[in-house]
Amino acid sequence: MAKEQKLDGRVAVVTGGGGGIGRAICLELAEHGAHVIVADIDRTSGLSVTSDVNRLGGRATLQVLDVTDEGSWKDLYGEVQARLGRLDVLVNGAGIYLLRHIEETTEQEWDRVMAVNAKSVFLGTKHAVALMQEGNGGSIINISSASGITGSPFEGAYTASKGAVRLFTKSAALRFAEHGIRVNSVHPATVDTGMVDVLWESDPNMRSRVMSAVPLGRLARPEEIARTVLFLASDDSSFMTGSEVIVDGGMTAI
Repeated sequence: MAKEQKLDGRVAVVTGGGGGIGRAICLELAEHGAHVIVADIDRTSGLSVTSDVNRLGGRATLQVLDVTDEGSWKDLYGEVQARLGRLDVLVNGAGIYLLRHIEETTEQEWDRVMAVNAKSVFLGTKHAVALMQEGNGGSIINISSASGITGSPFEGAYTASKGAVRLFTKSAALRFAEHGIRVNSVHPATVDTGMVDVLWESDPNMRSRVMSAVPLGRLARPEEIARTVLFLASDDSSFMTGSEVIVDGGMTAI
């Protein structure tokens, strides 16, 4: 890990850090000098990413986190404050995907998607602010989706949750700008990770159909999302807040 240290000495929490995009974000931030807190409800996957970061010469600590539970968030930040004494970056990356038509979606499915994808961003932001205010501000990056900008006939709950993240980001950016805390959202199109395997399993032609809808003709790679997050976490984006960064291969330009 010998790249320019854009985040040297900074502390970053990455939720969903054990997943495909989360792993790439953890590796990228650590490679640029951050001490990364790999926060995930799955201890096994979180530990795997933590080990990968440390093996490559970075610094990472595992924290088991239920992003839908406020007490779990308080425990996380208590640990961060006690062990590291600061928080500079929060990446709200935890999320779940639901492939379901609106009329087929149950109330329980709706509530679960909204809790993991949207409520978690509220809770993470709410309790990050105090720690960031103790320092020189910070950067909060919320992983939304291109589906948080455009509609979809087969993922109503998912689009609603990601749209909520988009506008909550703007509200938080306005609220905390005076404290030097920047809040931005990232909007990927379909990323080639295990989270969307349900898409490919739904129709043998789905993968080619999805890629044909992308002007660049392919799926996003986790590393491409991670590099966007690095930009927003670092001083390279020091005059950006309340922005939505679209990483979708041109889909929303159509």
